[in-house]
Amino acid sequence: MKQWTLQKRWTLIVLIILHAMLLVIAYILQGMIFPYLRFFGLVPLLLPIASTGVAVYQGSFAGGVVGIFAGILCDVSFNEPAGTFTVLLTFTGLFIGVLADTVMARGVVVYFISCVVVLAASAFVQMFPLLFFQDVSPRPLLTMALRQTVYSLIYAVPIWFFVRALGKWTQKISPSGRPL
Repeated sequence: MKQWTLQKRWTLIVLIILHAMLLVIAYILQGMIFPYLRFFGLVPLLLPIASTGVAVYQGSFAGGVVGIFAGILCDVSFNEPAGTFTVLLTFTGLFIGVLADTVMARGVVVYFISCVVVLAASAFVQMFPLLFFQDVSPRPLLTMALRQTVYSLIYAVPIWFFVRALGKWTQKISPSGRPL
C-alpha cells in the first residue's frame, strides 16, 4: 500500500477545504446575493458550473463528490423537489469526469462545452414541472432557459480559473488526477 507523506496529507486536507470553500462561495453568490441583483429576471447557476469544472479537471471521483454537495446546495437554494439537482449534478459530475478520465482532453473548450450541457440540463430540470404539469407554453420557457444558460456562462470564466488551479494542485498529490 502506498505511503502518504505528511506533506501529501496536508495538501489533501487543504484541497478538501478549498473545494468546500468553492461550494460555499458559489452557494452564497447563487442563493443569497444574485437573487437581489437580477439581470432581466435571471439568477445565474454557479454550483452546476463549479461541479462541472471539478469533474473536467479532476475526474469522476471528485466530480461525483462535489456534484452531490453542489446538488444538495442547489436544491436548498431553489426550493426544488428534494433530490432533483442532487441526482442531476451527481450524475453529470460522474459522467463528465469519466469522459475526462478516458476520452476528452482536459481544457477550456471541453470545460465550456460541458458547462453548456450541464446548464441546459439544469434549466430543463427547472422548467420540467411548468412544462408538463402546469401546461405552460414551451416557447417562453425555452427562451428563459437559453437566457439563463448564456447568463450563467459569463460566470464560468472566473470559476474556470479557480477550478483549473485546483486541478493542477490535485496533480501534485496524484498524477492520475484523483485526490484520494
